[in-house]
Amino acid sequence: MPLSPLLPTDLNRFPSATVKKGAATIPSRPNMVTEERLILERVLDEVRTETQLSRTNWERLKNTFGDRFDKAWRLVQEKRVKRYTFRPSKRVTWVVVGQGGEYQIYPKAGYCGCDDFYFRVVDGEAGLCYHLLGQRLADALGSYDSVDEEDEAYHLLTGEWRAQVKALED
Repeated sequence: MPLSPLLPTDLNRFPSATVKKGAATIPSRPNMVTEERLILERVLDEVRTETQLSRTNWERLKNTFGDRFDKAWRLVQEKRVKRYTFRPSKRVTWVVVGQGGEYQIYPKAGYCGCDDFYFRVVDGEAGLCYHLLGQRLADALGSYDSVDEEDEAYHLLTGEWRAQVKALED
């Protein structure tokens, strides 16, 4: 008799269970990571509607993300989140100026090139690094440094950002 696949509802019974999704195996924990992301999405929906971060939502994010929220909020306040728009293609790239340098962010993929992403997010200890959190907040609030560049500069700039991250790793 073949085994039936685990359903998401079954995972609560097996804290160390894994879910196969395509070629990737995703560890399942009592999902603090998913809860973080759900809370963030709810708050961001309200922020987009209200065009500001209410005290209640500020506290909700602070309680959920702790120190990561403090750092992310500082990024937003100091306009250290940059939205590059390349012309004429209208390609958009996000960069966050963090403590260790400039990190290229891929918000749709939920990716950042920082060490915290590799050590905490990839390992499932956190849902987002503070750079991703800062970018998401800045985007929802419309509070970022907007930079327009020609398409010809795209490969040069992305190469510089990748080289900077590689230099930090060495």
